Amino acid sequence: MRLRINDRLIAEAEILAEMQYHPAPDLAAVQIEASRALVIRELVNQEAVRRGYGTGADAIDALLDEVIDIVEPDEAACRDAFDRDRRRMRAPDLIEAQHILIAAAPDDAEARANAKAKAERLLAELASAPGSFAELARTQSDCESRANDGMLGQVTRGSTVPEFETFLFSLDAGELCPAPVASRYGFHVVRCLARADGQLLPYEHVRVRIADQLRAQAWRRAVHDFIASLAAAAHIDGVALGAAAAA
Repeated sequence: MRLRINDRLIAEAEILAEMQYHPAPDLAAVQIEASRALVIRELVNQEAVRRGYGTGADAIDALLDEVIDIVEPDEAACRDAFDRDRRRMRAPDLIEAQHILIAAAPDDAEARANAKAKAERLLAELASAPGSFAELARTQSDCESRANDGMLGQVTRGSTVPEFETFLFSLDAGELCPAPVASRYGFHVVRCLARADGQLLPYEHVRVRIADQLRAQAWRRAVHDFIASLAAAAHIDGVALGAAAAA
């Protein structure tokens, strides 16, 4: 497979080298993604040279500074974005948690089954002796938190692995998860000690963040349109032109 962008020929070796940076479900998809990336990069490089900036990252930055002109978000745009997406404009939820980890590799079926069985036994113990969590964490957990009675401290969304977080954030304060929680690390016995649901933040606290988000969105749209215009004016063989411009 080869690509040609105007007068520049990109050999198969260059495509193969690029493929490592574009994971995809199958080899054909990887090749397509790598080809699109190379086309976009070459289009921008050629335009930078044409405008006298030369090549390299600094040249591309200078080119984009010249051609990308976005309108700064005004107060009306920021307030509109705030009103449309208020649920995201809130302080993070906080969970104070405690857990016991029974470690097992994700690809070891026997170890996973044994870890789950052990976690179930620990849950049964806790059902009859709820106050023994700290002792069991110290003696049974494979996590370093065992030195602190299994305490994980305050946990926010995104600070733990998703499969663990899903169960943790469904618990009420003081609630022990009734079943072992599976994760890539093994099986967890987990308890929510306390929780504080994030409160909606006033506009004044998030105005700068909203403006930054709107500015970034506008910049991405402008860059997309610029690349699409370069692709429309170029002669490209070997990759779908529209897909390359949309990448």
